[in-house]
Amino acid sequence: MIGVPAVAAFIGFWAFWTLLLLGFLRGELGPRATALFLGLWVAGFVGLRYVPYVGSLFPAYVAMLDIALVFIIFKGDVRLT
Repeated sequence: MIGVPAVAAFIGFWAFWTLLLLGFLRGELGPRATALFLGLWVAGFVGLRYVPYVGSLFPAYVAMLDIALVFIIFKGDVRLT
């Protein structure tokens, strides 16, 4: 059975790639910004594995990247109402 943290990590993972592609296609992220976010993702993916007791925080790290992408692409927070 899949738990809630695994579902949240799955959503955050796909949200990152969707937001990155959306931002690039809409012109909100240039090639340098896209490369920067890709580099940050790879650095977190590789680097957090070598820090003891922190490897499980990769989904939270990706969520922070997602929040930054939402602020950049949508020029602020997304209203739900």
